[in-house]
Amino acid sequence: MMELVEVFRFAHVLLDFVFYYPLFMAYLWMIGGLYYYFHWERKDTQPLDEPPELDDYPFVSVLIPCFNEEENVRETVAWAHAQEYPDFEVIAINDGSSDRTGEILQELLEVYPRLRVVEHAENQGKGMGLRTGAIAARGEILVCIDGDALLDPYATHWIARHFVQGPRVGAVTGNPRIRTRSTLLGKIQVGEFSAIIGLIKRTQRIYGGVFTVSGVVTGVRKAALHRIGYWSTDMVTEDIDLSWRLQRDHWAVRYEPRALCWILMPETLRGLWKQRLRWAQGGVEVLLRYGTSLLSWRRRRMWGVLVEHSLSVVWSHLMALTILLWALGQVTTIPEPFRVSTLLPEWYGVILGFTCLLQFVVSLKIDGRYEGGLGRYYYWMVWYPMLFWVMNMFTTVAAVPRALIKRRGTRAVWVSPDRGLREAS
Repeated sequence: MMELVEVFRFAHVLLDFVFYYPLFMAYLWMIGGLYYYFHWERKDTQPLDEPPELDDYPFVSVLIPCFNEEENVRETVAWAHAQEYPDFEVIAINDGSSDRTGEILQELLEVYPRLRVVEHAENQGKGMGLRTGAIAARGEILVCIDGDALLDPYATHWIARHFVQGPRVGAVTGNPRIRTRSTLLGKIQVGEFSAIIGLIKRTQRIYGGVFTVSGVVTGVRKAALHRIGYWSTDMVTEDIDLSWRLQRDHWAVRYEPRALCWILMPETLRGLWKQRLRWAQGGVEVLLRYGTSLLSWRRRRMWGVLVEHSLSVVWSHLMALTILLWALGQVTTIPEPFRVSTLLPEWYGVILGFTCLLQFVVSLKIDGRYEGGLGRYYYWMVWYPMLFWVMNMFTTVAAVPRALIKRRGTRAVWVSPDRGLREAS
């Protein structure tokens, strides 16, 4: 009898965790985001159209790794050269592109005196491209952007400020903003990057470590890179790997919301699935490779990120198990403790929807100062849990075996991603 009671109790604990964990994290992110705002952002009254005054302006190298970017590279290089920063260079790394990217970059050399081009004979992956660019760079501060990203004219100022003020700052992650927003998936991602990702980075900055810099816009100190051995070439997400390795070596990783960068994102389910699967696999890979090394007291600032990410992986598998139990219950008899009667949201869905909208209100208060007109996407955020949480759950479950069977040392090369519908950017 006691064993049966324990089974019931254990089953209820698992189900409670599945239902309440997303709510707990949502309110944690809102509280963390508000604390970050009142502690740092509200005090920074510098107008958005004016760069900060720095005590020193170290030379900056803007790195642009490119693979098959013939449609975007002209615009990306032009925006990189539009930086108001006084002393910088731009290095484009053509990673064995099979289209006209290389030819276009050679043409742009005649247009932009600051531009330098590095050619890879074959596709060696973004990590290797960034390595090559870092070695060729003359600057101690590296600003790394993707080959389809548009860097705000003052982004380099805001990123460099952290390195000038903090000698232990190893990396600064910027604030990506979505350009592709003509479809439901695009509109939801606009809200996701402000209401979800922005709040998460702010919260993680409060309790110690940042899970990942944004690979599309990141500033890195070259000395810190040299200490940790530069970017890994065998990790599917070089940005997550870089973040964990820097913080394991006791370098600080900061978030700079004023370092804006306009990016393209998938607007098809297939493209979104491939992107989120890669992100999920990268998260699992760093957890497997570095997780146990973070348990030491000297690396306690990373404990929050380690616990948060580990619990998210556990939640994804338990949620998938819940769906499986419900499906089995439709065709066979499931013991009472593990029976799932329905997957319809019911009262829980109302609370979840309310929380999602509340989270977006909080993010509007914070992120609205960096991008106007976010309110028009308010309605679309109610669909976020139904679509993106479910997809993130399935991609995490699919990512674990992929990460487990992947051979260490296998070069992670890249392919051209889905970049949405540009005509409505």
